[in-house]
Amino acid sequence: MHYVDNILKTIGNTPLIKLNKITSEINALVLAKVEYFNPGSSVKDRMALKMVEDAEADGRLKPGGTIVEGTSGNTGMGLALAAIVKGYKLICVSTDKQSKEKFDILRAVGAEVIVCPTNVAPDDPRSYYSTSKRIADETPNAWYVNQYDNPSNAVAHYEQTGPEIWKQTDGKITHFVVGVGTGGTISGVAKYLKEKNPDIKIWGIDTYGSVFKKYHETGIFDEKEIYPYITEGIGEDILPENVDFKRIDAFEKVTDKDAAVYTRKLAREEGIFAGNSCGAAVKGVLQLKKHFGPDDVVVVLLHDSGSRYVGKMYNDDWMKEKGFLE
Repeated sequence: MHYVDNILKTIGNTPLIKLNKITSEINALVLAKVEYFNPGSSVKDRMALKMVEDAEADGRLKPGGTIVEGTSGNTGMGLALAAIVKGYKLICVSTDKQSKEKFDILRAVGAEVIVCPTNVAPDDPRSYYSTSKRIADETPNAWYVNQYDNPSNAVAHYEQTGPEIWKQTDGKITHFVVGVGTGGTISGVAKYLKEKNPDIKIWGIDTYGSVFKKYHETGIFDEKEIYPYITEGIGEDILPENVDFKRIDAFEKVTDKDAAVYTRKLAREEGIFAGNSCGAAVKGVLQLKKHFGPDDVVVVLLHDSGSRYVGKMYNDDWMKEKGFLE
């Protein structure tokens, strides 16, 4: 009989899928690492489980405890799966720019969801950063995950995602492209791949309204770069410790409109029903096409499922309201 002991055992070993129509203008092999094949429908399952297991091992998370985290939704889902299997309570703190579907899904798997305003400074008491820390401090037997600065986040991708990509491409990968939010995915994968082959180029996809690209290029944290944006799951108004700028070769910014339009294109042209940041990542690959040659193998990581965005990027009325659909 072929079965696994619980849902957590199905995390990882996601497929690489060749992109065809949407990348027809690129003179290279472009492969998508499609992370919605994880049980929680996103790449975040990997690091959520790793962070929980590491916290259990060193005593930060105790039996019957409460897990508290600020999340745009996907990390919360990964933590919820771990909490269900391992017997913890989960409180997720998020922002009002996230899709309703994300909150509904979190509540469906037993998480308590607290929604905070998006357009406040990170150190504002109303921000989801401050609120999640406060709740963790006030809740008995609670553990604050802090995915932005928790080293287990990047370690998960060093131990799992990087080796998978290397093995699946037979070591032929030349470029890795991924959206950057907490920084765990890009930093962990980059560390592994550059140990295998220092010539592999690592590109981070950023969004307008985020500080990453300018900080990487100048070392300046420019608050003038920060303004509200629509794209979910990538970009930041802080510098998470998990973003290892030394291992990232460059950043490319993608507009909110392009991210939304290419999210829909992925579904209609490739049959890959992926999330908002995935559209940004694929458009980023297209913007970088001059960097690729016929012998190159480009891997772009697609973070999550389109099921989280049915009321937004996949909704014609919402797209027209935002000016993204003619």
